[in-house]
Amino acid sequence: MLGRRSFFKIAGAGVTGFFLSPLMKPATVAAGVSAKLKGTAKNVIFILMGGAPSHVDTFDLKVGTWTPTDFNPTTYNNGALLFPQGLMPGIAEHLNKLAILRSVRAPALVHQLQQVWAQIARSPSSALGKIAPNLGSVVALEMEAKRTPNQKLPGFISLNTGGNLVGAGYFNARYAPFDVGASPNGIANLVNSDGRTLFETRYAMLQAVDGELRKDSPLGNAVYDMDSFYAQSKGMMYDTEVDSVFKFSTADQQRYGSSGFGNSCITARNLVKSNLGTRYIQINIGGWDNHSNIYAKPGGIYGPAGQFDKGLSNLLIDLAALPGTESGSLLDETLIVAMGEFGRTVGSLTVNAGRDHFFQQFCVMAGGGVEGGKVIGSTTATGGSTAEPGWSQRRDIANEDIAATIYAALGIDYTISRKDDPFGRGFEYIPFASEGAWYPVMEVFDNSRSKKDGGRPGTTRRGDSGRG
Repeated sequence: MLGRRSFFKIAGAGVTGFFLSPLMKPATVAAGVSAKLKGTAKNVIFILMGGAPSHVDTFDLKVGTWTPTDFNPTTYNNGALLFPQGLMPGIAEHLNKLAILRSVRAPALVHQLQQVWAQIARSPSSALGKIAPNLGSVVALEMEAKRTPNQKLPGFISLNTGGNLVGAGYFNARYAPFDVGASPNGIANLVNSDGRTLFETRYAMLQAVDGELRKDSPLGNAVYDMDSFYAQSKGMMYDTEVDSVFKFSTADQQRYGSSGFGNSCITARNLVKSNLGTRYIQINIGGWDNHSNIYAKPGGIYGPAGQFDKGLSNLLIDLAALPGTESGSLLDETLIVAMGEFGRTVGSLTVNAGRDHFFQQFCVMAGGGVEGGKVIGSTTATGGSTAEPGWSQRRDIANEDIAATIYAALGIDYTISRKDDPFGRGFEYIPFASEGAWYPVMEVFDNSRSKKDGGRPGTTRRGDSGRG
């Protein structure tokens, strides 16, 4: 049970973190550091576990009198890893593909704040936090130059992500997430009910009437930006290749668990397999906000854990079996990242038989050059705090560090400061990263894979205009 004194200590730290985190950096900051890049991934599948899963019941299992017997705690990796095999039996069979980061710490305990923070790698309450693009939009922009003529899909697609999805920020609408609901029947509005001929005629009329007006609209660049978004969307219509990407069989649906998350994982697999231009895929799986009856069936933690287990384990199986675009498998080319916004209270359950919000959390990575079967960091006996960080920076891992790791895997210079933001302040992909405040967790990567260290100290690059 969380005592009154502990509650106010945690709550006070959370409020302080909310208001002061934009001003804070790690104590040790090196001036003008070089970006450390791997370039081992071509795609990213980012899974946001909305509601905040209990770390001590999942990927940092702590067994106590509260632990249900059907969790079946089992040791793996020669006793180095304890995992709830009964809760997630599918994933248990693929722990050799996962790297588990246990020394992750959240800066605040507010759901919406933290879910946004995880998507933009900065405090949403900061000045640039209000215009910041999703990591996926940054990836889409950076990868745009590598797009080939046959790649018709948007660079960033989100699947069943819900209300807290962050868009393109101040970037061009072309890099906004194309948000769709995954369904075996695909996307219904890829065709027009009035027929293609009439649709093409109407679109041509629209362009003739206001195509030029958009370029000089008194409403500003936002109207012009939508022009490229419309053109990209139109290019997807009446295309059988695009249509097939979003469809899947009943057999696949059942194998992946017949859930919204499972359907999203199938579509993510198809998107990666198609190689039609999508480089960043975001999926949400909610249901982890288990303040009460966390071990109640069929709800509690069993519901989301079962969906997550079926979806992720089969995604790992299929991507590992599919050949890569150059060599290896599609899993070798695709970085999978799964995390919640924070963790949940440790030790015995609350008076409501649940777990409340807590700072300590986890992040799971696979593919894209990640070395499987590895655990980064360790926590105290209760899971309440980090005991050993387990990585070069000798501190807790933050959202910004995870973002740097994603960018590093893709070969994107995370120290870039753009000069195209509306405030003219210079928009950094990750604030203060060029000063060494945040750093990729290089320990997750397989050192036998090719390494690409790049960037110059204090690099500032204009890059492609976020409005272009």
